[in-house]
Amino acid sequence: MDAFTISAASGMRARLESLDMIANNLANQSTPGFKPDREMYGLYVAPEARWPQDESSVASPAAPVIERQWTDFRQGALRQTGEPFDLALNGPGFFLVRSQSGDLLTRNGNFRVSPAGILETQDGYAVLDVRKKTIRLNAGSSFEVSAQGEIRQDGTVVAQLGIADVADLRSLGKRAGTYFSMSEAVRFSSLQGSALYQGRLESSTLAPAEGAVRLVQIMRQFESLTKAVQIHAEMDRRSDEVARVSG
Repeated sequence: MDAFTISAASGMRARLESLDMIANNLANQSTPGFKPDREMYGLYVAPEARWPQDESSVASPAAPVIERQWTDFRQGALRQTGEPFDLALNGPGFFLVRSQSGDLLTRNGNFRVSPAGILETQDGYAVLDVRKKTIRLNAGSSFEVSAQGEIRQDGTVVAQLGIADVADLRSLGKRAGTYFSMSEAVRFSSLQGSALYQGRLESSTLAPAEGAVRLVQIMRQFESLTKAVQIHAEMDRRSDEVARVSG
């Protein structure tokens, strides 16, 4: 395979990876607390291209690749719902929840109370307090959540929400939906610079129009690369035909 085809094929692969990422972003654009992924492109140059053996060596062109994906953790707009189980963070921090595979972080505060009276996510993951314990509520009574995460029911403080403070957001691992895994110990924030709102949900930071435009751009780039490969292959075929006739 020649250098041009290798470079074009790498570009096509990078666009396919981008399409998968953008499709996931668009699928979750209405999911509360969703943080979209972005791509960062780079150029891959093979070692033999960087260090030619002699002056006659021809270095192949650099191939475009997605150097890495990164998550956009910008604050989303807070949408009023009026539902008491909906909670939203304005500022840094994450809700701490417990899944079957371990503790996870999320910005999605669309909670509910299980039949057993446990505060949980819509996926059935228990929401944890500052002691990393499950939060039990009386489903038949109303409750209030303060801006500092204190839960009161029937005039009594029943729990303090565990709001995790992550010093380095790059240490988080993206999981399905709105969840993140942790590679460092969780520190609980006193919500300095942040506030908790009951009856609201944080919207995704992905604008639908932005995602749609980006999707069209990537598809057009992929189509252009595909046509370039086809044209290059046709030119090679005709060159071979001319060479055979001339010979």
